[in-house]
Amino acid sequence: MASPQQTSSEDEALLKRGSVVATGTLLSRMTGFLRDVVLANIFGASAAADAFFLAFRVPNFFRRMLAEGAFSQGFVPVLASFLKGPRATLLRFVSVIQGNFLMVLVPVCVLGVLLAPWLMALFAPGFGVDDPRRSLSIDVLRITFPYLGFMALSAYCAAILNCHSRFAVPALAPVLLNLCLIAAALFFVSSVNPAVMALAYAVLIAGLLQLGVQMLAVGRLGLLTRPRVDFSHEGSRSVVRLMGPAMLSASAGQLNSLIDAMLASFLVVGSVSWLYYSDRLFELPLGIIAVGLSTALLPSLSRLAGEDDQSGFTRTLAQGMRLALLFGLPAAAGLFMLSEPLIATIFGHGALTAHDVRMAALSLEAYSLGLVALMLVKVCAPAWFARLDTKTPLRYALIAVAANIVLNLLLIGHLAHVGLALATSLAAVLHAWLLLRGLGAQGLLPEAKRLIVYTCKLGIAALLMLLFLYWLQPQPAFWFEAGVAGRAAYLAALVFGAAAVYFAALFAFGFRIKHLRGEADKAVGN
Repeated sequence: MASPQQTSSEDEALLKRGSVVATGTLLSRMTGFLRDVVLANIFGASAAADAFFLAFRVPNFFRRMLAEGAFSQGFVPVLASFLKGPRATLLRFVSVIQGNFLMVLVPVCVLGVLLAPWLMALFAPGFGVDDPRRSLSIDVLRITFPYLGFMALSAYCAAILNCHSRFAVPALAPVLLNLCLIAAALFFVSSVNPAVMALAYAVLIAGLLQLGVQMLAVGRLGLLTRPRVDFSHEGSRSVVRLMGPAMLSASAGQLNSLIDAMLASFLVVGSVSWLYYSDRLFELPLGIIAVGLSTALLPSLSRLAGEDDQSGFTRTLAQGMRLALLFGLPAAAGLFMLSEPLIATIFGHGALTAHDVRMAALSLEAYSLGLVALMLVKVCAPAWFARLDTKTPLRYALIAVAANIVLNLLLIGHLAHVGLALATSLAAVLHAWLLLRGLGAQGLLPEAKRLIVYTCKLGIAALLMLLFLYWLQPQPAFWFEAGVAGRAAYLAALVFGAAAVYFAALFAFGFRIKHLRGEADKAVGN
């Protein structure tokens, strides 16, 4: 059993690692918002924007599902076991993984380019033969699909770096994509016809740059070896065995988002873009908080599972859940109450109209209802993967995806694109409940009473924050009539004021900053 000193040290290490990932992700998201502001000003919610966003979603979907989802979840636990063995065995393992990965990725990328028309017919069935968005999206996809290969190899490099507690480079690498897209939109769209193709070439260049910086970091660890193809290697076979079920179980959220975009292609022009802009804001807290925690948790939980330290495993998982709830509840409340001010202030310029702002704000409200559930999914899924169980979360993910499809079909006729966002949130709630119930049945969750009390106090603080925002929000017209500086200043005051109210309420409940360092026995829930 771990000593109190070891417990505190482990929890502080988790917080530190999560903070590094969150900081890098925050910078990535900030530049991502700048990117989207530029794109919204230039392309708005036009047919060209719909074509680019849907075409770029295809390699992004496969990237998150195959690379960041299935591969990372299957590779990290196996890599953790090899890190405890001889150096020569480790080098042989990474060499084989590199070779096998390349043997799969190259044909996949070639097929993606060749099959672009069929892929767009699958991913955007609402783009008819005579729809100009169809041919444009096919051209964009042919350029951007190899991005999948670059990012899959980047995920391999990131997994190695994360297992060596090098979180900064993988977290900061996505900034390069944003910078490339911003540069293309500002300086090259006027010289390319159609203009949106400049963004496609920027995506390809960004993928190469992201892979390059992470390969340099892996090289400094001495783990960038000559690739060898050996599909019979036991380590490689273990990764493949884990990858199969993890392919969907780690990516249910991405699959649901893709289904939303596919169905949105049947709706009025602009629907795909409205969902994209609202999803960008929804992804901000999810990426900063949940992804940061998930990335930091998997190596720690894998190590604790390998050591058969169940108490340490439960304690570390509980720390991740507490942090997800601590920041997730106010984030969800803020996105719901400030949906229109956020969309209007960040994206409501240039080609994006007031109608576009309102439509995107409605879907953001619907997305926000599932934010906390999706954060818990991101935190709980690594608990299964760390124990080399990918079949159970796969079953739960399949149920969640099936529920999302049914809810989409039920709601789209009445609520259009908003119904798609609401279905995603409801499916996320079901997914989180299934994961938590399964972990509880195995005795891996913290004491229920403590967690319930902790969550209730956070909920009361979030409710007070909502009341603060309700009382101080100006009339809706303000967000369209005021200048950019005035909107930004007022929005910033609301955000910082709401955060102050939330944490002041928690302080009154006995919460202190030291609780973030893992002093669980003194946490708010006691």
